[in-house]
Amino acid sequence: MEIFSMVLSLLCGVSLFLFGMSLMGDGLKMVAGNKLEAFLYKMTNTPLKGVALGTGVTSVIQSSSATTVMVIGFVNSGMMKLRQAIGIIMGANIGTSITGWILCLSYIEGSSGIAKVLSTATISAVVAVIGTILRMVCKRTVHKNIGNIMLGFAILMTGMQMMSGAVSPLRENPVFVDMLTMFSNPIAGILVGILFTAVLQSASATVGVLQALSVTGILTFASAFPIVLGIGVGAACPVLISAIGANKNGKRTALVYLINDLFGLILWSIVFYTVNAIVHFTFMNMIMTPVAIALLNTVFRVATVIVLFPFISKVEKLVCWLVKDSAEELEDEEDFDLLEERLLNYPALAIAQCHRVMNGMSKKVRKNVNRAMNLLNDYEQDKFNKVQRKENLIDKYESRLGEYLVQLTKREMNTAQTKQVSLYLHMINDLERIGDHASYIGYMSNEMHENHTEFSETAWDELNVVMEAVREVINITSNAFVNDDRELAQRVAPLGVIITRSCDELKMHHAERLSKGECGLEEGTVFNDILNSFGRIASHCASAMVALMKSGEDTSDIHIHNSKIYPADNTEYYSYLTEYSQKYDIGEIKEHLRSMEPEEVE
Repeated sequence: MEIFSMVLSLLCGVSLFLFGMSLMGDGLKMVAGNKLEAFLYKMTNTPLKGVALGTGVTSVIQSSSATTVMVIGFVNSGMMKLRQAIGIIMGANIGTSITGWILCLSYIEGSSGIAKVLSTATISAVVAVIGTILRMVCKRTVHKNIGNIMLGFAILMTGMQMMSGAVSPLRENPVFVDMLTMFSNPIAGILVGILFTAVLQSASATVGVLQALSVTGILTFASAFPIVLGIGVGAACPVLISAIGANKNGKRTALVYLINDLFGLILWSIVFYTVNAIVHFTFMNMIMTPVAIALLNTVFRVATVIVLFPFISKVEKLVCWLVKDSAEELEDEEDFDLLEERLLNYPALAIAQCHRVMNGMSKKVRKNVNRAMNLLNDYEQDKFNKVQRKENLIDKYESRLGEYLVQLTKREMNTAQTKQVSLYLHMINDLERIGDHASYIGYMSNEMHENHTEFSETAWDELNVVMEAVREVINITSNAFVNDDRELAQRVAPLGVIITRSCDELKMHHAERLSKGECGLEEGTVFNDILNSFGRIASHCASAMVALMKSGEDTSDIHIHNSKIYPADNTEYYSYLTEYSQKYDIGEIKEHLRSMEPEEVE
């Protein structure tokens, strides 16, 4: 019964410790708002800055895992490069050791004077009272968050005291003494450190438990050292789990965290125990204190970063080798490599590079629109997932190109170059918006599949005719831009008008079917949403082609109407309008049409 009570008290202390640490970290993040994240990815242009920032941010939020998960998000979204992330993760490994020093405050004891004032009970009580007042009385959110920080700190300290109190009777227990002696076996100690930290999912918590065990006065350096070596590897478990849904670079970032700690574990265990076998260190039986545990943890982590820091580029190559890119992903990244910063000083070359990257963007937009529309007639979950992945890539194109073109506007350019850059900025916005509508069509297809939504046969026939027109307009738009074909670009506006008219006509037909009870309200909503996306795709295609045609004009006017289709008063326009009006006449449907385009289409 005594053992059960002791284990229960220890687990209760660990729970309070973890809750307090979480509450304190969350409060600190809320007080900082998005400043921590923004500061993190904006101020990492050198590896040394990355290490410093990783250390600082982790010291604040009290979790290297949280910092690394945050960084994985930045790398996953393309806001941060993998090499920048490596420095931050190294710093996070140092920053997480700060918690051990904070915990040392909970072991200040004394019955009088300054020791009594600084005792754990006094500090925890004062901080808890102030935190409660701020949390309960203050109305401003920032004050409430500060109250949460203080309450979290008080709970954390209370948890540490509870853990220490739970294990203190064990100093007289021979079984416990024997168990700690077993930990002096390096392999056993390392495994305990890994497994215990993997369960708690917090390196700081494991260090806290180790500090609590040290108050028994029987924890030696020989037992503590291998456990500290294993703690970092165990802390990698939640980071690796968080990277399951990330892209290749996100997975590589998570792997950096594991490699950093695994390297430290292997290096220092080999060095330390090899040297010890030769010279026989006299401090192996030294009794550890909470301060000694904190110092050991910090020294181990700092030493690992110092040794590994000069090899950041090698670490990057290693994780890229372990997590290889597919041929398709390599092709995607090739486009971004064209946006070379050194070419910004030569605007003509930089503009030509932007055009090449935009070629890749337009092709991927065209493929994704066709891929999304295929889902309406033949839904497959893998293809839906691919549509969403490619939408993220299209967003990345817009972000990279936009940033590069904005930097280019700060350089000295002639009038024609300035006009070209402005038109390109307009076009990439249109292409990105087309990509958004492709993604939305994909989501509509997914919703129809999950809800078993079905249209009437007539509705499907009409929808497939418009779908064919949308395929043609996006294919013409992409080919016209890639080949710089202004004559082909003239076809887009009249075809866009036909698509818009057809969408309006189909909405009327669907309203009639709805009134007759031939179609449900839910089906009608989805049907209209799909048609709205078709119309917007046509409008953005026309807008992009206006930009393409203006790029060949001598006029300095670069104003473009935002994504609206305006009729042109020329023979070609009316000729194309008549051609497409006959080709996509909904009233002339004589047989069932199933609009599909092969995945391999170029």
